[in-house]
Amino acid sequence: MITFESALDAVSQLSIDQQEMLIDILRKRNAEVRRRQILEECREGLTEYRSGDLKAQTAEEAIADLRSYLDSSEDA
Repeated sequence: MITFESALDAVSQLSIDQQEMLIDILRKRNAEVRRRQILEECREGLTEYRSGDLKAQTAEEAIADLRSYLDSSEDA
C-alpha cells in the first residue's frame, strides 16, 4: 500500500499541468463517489419510509428533532 507521503512525493514530480489535471480528476471522482453515497442513503430512507420505519415529518418537526439530537450529543 502506498503511503500518503509517498503519494505526495510522486505527485510533486509531475509537471504543474499534470498536477492540475490530477486535481481535476480527483475532484470529479470524489464528486461521483459522494453522489453514489447520497443515492444509497436516499434509497435506504425510501425503503424505511415505505416499510413504515420512517415517519413523515414537517420541516419544523425535523428541525426540532435535529436540534434535540444535537443538544443530547453535546451533553455526552
